[in-house]
This record gives sequence, C-alpha cells and structure tokens, in this order.
Amino acid sequence: MMDNPILLVAVTATFFAAGIVKGVTGMGLPTVAMGVLGALISPLAAASLLIVPSFVTNVWQLFAGPNVSVLLRRLWPMMLAVVAGTIAGSSLLTSGDTMLTTSALGGALVLYAGCTLVARQIRVPALLEPVLSPIIGAATGLVTGGTGVFVIPAVPYLQALGLEKDDLVQALGLSFTVSTIALAAGLGWRGAFQLENLTMSALAIVPALAGMWAGQIIRSRVSPSAFRRWFLICLLLLGAEMLARPFL
Repeated sequence: MMDNPILLVAVTATFFAAGIVKGVTGMGLPTVAMGVLGALISPLAAASLLIVPSFVTNVWQLFAGPNVSVLLRRLWPMMLAVVAGTIAGSSLLTSGDTMLTTSALGGALVLYAGCTLVARQIRVPALLEPVLSPIIGAATGLVTGGTGVFVIPAVPYLQALGLEKDDLVQALGLSFTVSTIALAAGLGWRGAFQLENLTMSALAIVPALAGMWAGQIIRSRVSPSAFRRWFLICLLLLGAEMLARPFL
C-alpha cells in the first residue's frame, strides 16, 4: 500500500474527510473511513488502517470530561459484551470473503444512516438498562467484528439513556475506544493484523487530526444539523451501493 501513491493519497484524503465529520458532529470517523476505504480496498485492510487514528481520537474524546469513572461503573456490562462480541464477530471480517464483508458493511451503513435520519428519539427506562446494556453491547460487538463499524446499535442506545450532553460525548468515546481495542485484539488473535497496515494506520493520525481541527472550524460556521443530515444521506447512498455491488 505504501508503494501505491494513488492509494496513499486516497487514504490520506479519506482520513482527513473523516476527521472533518468527527470535528463537526463529534462522531463518524470510523464510519466514514470504513465506508470509503471499504469501497477501494478490502474491508479487512480498511479496518486495520482504522485502528490507530480511531484509538487516538476516541481516547482524547473519552478523557475530555470529568466523569470517566462514573460512566465505567454504569456501562461496564455493555463494554464487556462489546469486547466479547467483537472478538467473536471478527471471524467474518477475516474470512477472506470480501463480497460478504463488503455487503455486510454496506448493510451496516444503510441501517445506521437510515435509522438516524428517520427515527424519533426514544428513552430507555432505568429499570431496563441492566438487561439491555449487555445485549446492545454484544450486538454492537458482532457488527464491529464483522464490518469494522462501531455505531450500530451502540450510538442510538447511548443516546436513549438520557445522558447529559458532555456525558454522552464521553460515553460515545468510551464505547468507540473499547470497540477499537477489541477490534485490534480480534484481528490480532486471528493473525490478520499486518505490520505494514499498522504503520500506515499510525501515519493516518496526522490527516485525521487535521480534519478534526478543520471540522471544528466548520462547526462554528455551518449548521451542525444540516451538515449531519447531508452526511447521513451520503452515507446512506454509499452503503446502498456497497450492499448492491454483488448484484451489479
């Protein structure tokens, strides 16, 4: 990959764009990166490139607020299930069946974008949280392990817990950080974590952070809700194309 200048430019541009989305909306870096790179290279290679920039940006997001320990005590059953589900689901991503993994990635993008565009905000009663958290965590882990996308169904669920704005940002950072570590563990356990991709992944930190900086500037000048809506529409179209690709 390092000796292919066109692909190198594409990877750099992708992480810069993904960083912009994260800078504006507070999320979306892995989703954008997997969506775009999954259309250019295998989802497995794309997931490997995602590890380092995703980890760095999400750890920063996690520790940007004061309530890490409180959130850990509340969400540890979900996080534990995320790890177990991701490691189990990574067998799909490392199976070598690129048609299947590309379709699965496309389906995850369509589901996330479609649900986020049309769904009304719901609330999870506190009584159900101890039961739902491990279930949601395991489901998120399976999707993460199979597609490299961290958001379904973790993001809608965390939004439904009624957390304060800053706590929600931290909770998303916690979920994404745990998912990133679990994905790296799953790929490593199955012997799919290549040193070349790890080096490229580390280099992707620079355009990702530059994109986040640009995104924060854009956020002050453009309506975040309008940006988010068009971002989701583009994500929906990209996912639909990936989902339909085996039939074209």
